[in-house]
Amino acid sequence: MRPFRPEASCPLDGIRVLDLSRLVAGNMLSLQLADFGAEVIKIEDPRKGDPLRDWRTNNISVHWKVYARNKKSVTLNLRDPEGLDLLRRLAATAQVFIENFRPGTLEEMGIGPKALLAINPHLIIVRISGWGQDGPYRLKPGFGSLVEGMSGFASKNGFADRPPVLPPLALADMIAGLYGSNAVLIALREIEQNSGQGQVIDLPLLDPIFSILGPEAALYQLTKKIEPRVGSRSNNTAPRNVYETRDGRFIAISASIQSMAERLYRAIGRADMIDDPRFRTNTDRVKNIDEADRPVAGFIKARTLAENLSVFEAAEVTAAPVYDIDQFIADPHVQAREIVTDLPDPEMGSVPMHAVVPRLSGTPGEIRFPAPALGEHNDAILGGLGFSAGALADLRQRKVI
Repeated sequence: MRPFRPEASCPLDGIRVLDLSRLVAGNMLSLQLADFGAEVIKIEDPRKGDPLRDWRTNNISVHWKVYARNKKSVTLNLRDPEGLDLLRRLAATAQVFIENFRPGTLEEMGIGPKALLAINPHLIIVRISGWGQDGPYRLKPGFGSLVEGMSGFASKNGFADRPPVLPPLALADMIAGLYGSNAVLIALREIEQNSGQGQVIDLPLLDPIFSILGPEAALYQLTKKIEPRVGSRSNNTAPRNVYETRDGRFIAISASIQSMAERLYRAIGRADMIDDPRFRTNTDRVKNIDEADRPVAGFIKARTLAENLSVFEAAEVTAAPVYDIDQFIADPHVQAREIVTDLPDPEMGSVPMHAVVPRLSGTPGEIRFPAPALGEHNDAILGGLGFSAGALADLRQRKVI
């Protein structure tokens, strides 16, 4: 089990982030910054905290333990004028401010970007929403599932003879969080190098997930066709699929370049297909995808997973097993690289979670401390604003914190 290293030095030391967001996108964003040393302070409702705490399995907030590692928790009642005043005072000490309220809510509270930048001209304000801060849909509910549907992602996901498929995880939120952390670093660099002025980052869930679909709009303009869903195949390369083995396991293959397709056909004993006009080029294979795929599927189905992997490894074919989580954790490569890290936890004994990503050779990130209890850092953070123990006890008694 890997210990926490609270004193570890990281490249974002000295960056203070106030994270008012709830659920996944903002937490994903601030996690990237926290893992590399930023002081991320979760600003939470004192009554119930971030709703991510309520995503429980066997009555344990596993999602919170993963997404809130390396963060601190301060509770503020933002419906109370004193709570808002405390937030303003904290904003004066921060470099980054993250929120995901309905567009316009901050302005209604009197702490919109103009007010915040008047307090702290260097502040970077990240505004997460479903659809963006402007446009006709700005005030519509914006959960990731809606965005995954409208963006075109679900329409591409699944099989042609079945309904579109939403991802089984908060994909739109996660993508937005990664884009958002990159945007924060760009804005920090701008302050460092040029104007020194803060700015607002408009971060909807819709734009980032559409961006990962690649040249969809250009392809449609060129062909005027809506490509059908193809399951685990690809509209762009062939053979590319998930194939079942004789022992009921699955293997993924991607022959996305010509030389790889030729290696694959040789490996399955079908070198004759290389010069067949139906399969000679990638374009030919995509046009005749069923025929291009069938002999590959037949070869794999006649052999166990281990036998297939042995054949393809010897032939240098790009193939890998399809894992469940238990198989992934047990894989020797995953273990050697410590992709999954076990951290001590009072409820579970230990919590396995992803290690810090990406890996920097000179200034790596670090898991320094576990996800906080609600309001765990009230005294330390608010005490830093000059509040005595008695004053904090009074705020707590009056439910301001």
